[in-house]
Amino acid sequence: MSKILEFKIFCLESYKSTHNMNGASVLDVFNKYGVFDYIESFYDVLHSTGQQYITRDIDLFIKARQPAES
Repeated sequence: MSKILEFKIFCLESYKSTHNMNGASVLDVFNKYGVFDYIESFYDVLHSTGQQYITRDIDLFIKARQPAES
């Protein structure tokens, strides 16, 4: 298994735990907003940060891609 794949799984599990979600729900969100591509693109930076930072960063990434509320 590649280091990037392991890190994607770590991010998914961290997000799942932080937000009290099940794996299928997190997978849906990550796929909908392109989170896995983001994680891969910024692996060099993200893998050297802490779990809380990663989860917060993913939240900000998702929020930036959601439609604006009217």
